[in-house]
Amino acid sequence: MRVSILTQGPYLIASIHTALDDEQLTRFQRNLIDRVGRQRSRGIVIDVSTLDVLDSFGTRTLTDLAQMARLRGAETVIVGINPEVAIAMVQLSLEVSFVHTALDLEEGLARLAEVTGDIHGIAAHHTAPDQ
Repeated sequence: MRVSILTQGPYLIASIHTALDDEQLTRFQRNLIDRVGRQRSRGIVIDVSTLDVLDSFGTRTLTDLAQMARLRGAETVIVGINPEVAIAMVQLSLEVSFVHTALDLEEGLARLAEVTGDIHGIAAHHTAPDQ
C-alpha cells in the first residue's frame, strides 16, 4: 500500500509510504477530498516523512489539496518534510505559504487542534468506556 488514510477523531491522517507518480498523486488527492466530505473531517495531516523527493507537481498537488480541503471545511497540516525536500521547494520557489507544516505527527495534530479551534485536541472526541 502506497498511502494509508486513518481516521482519528475529527481528523484524517494520510501517510504516503512511497513515491507516487502524477496519476497516483491525483487519485490520492481526489480520494482524500472525498473522505473529508463523507466523514465531515475538520482536519487532515499528511505525512511525507518517507519521501526523499517531492517534485513541483507533487508540491502543487498537496497545496491544491490543502485549498480544496479548506473549501470543504477542513484544515491541512503537512508533516515530515525532510531537509532536502525543503531546500528543493525553496529553490524551485514553490508557493506553500498558506499551508500549515509541522516536524512530525505529534506536532501536526497539535497544530491542527490549534487552527481548528479544538482546544482539547483528539482526546476530547473519544468517549470514556462505561464503568
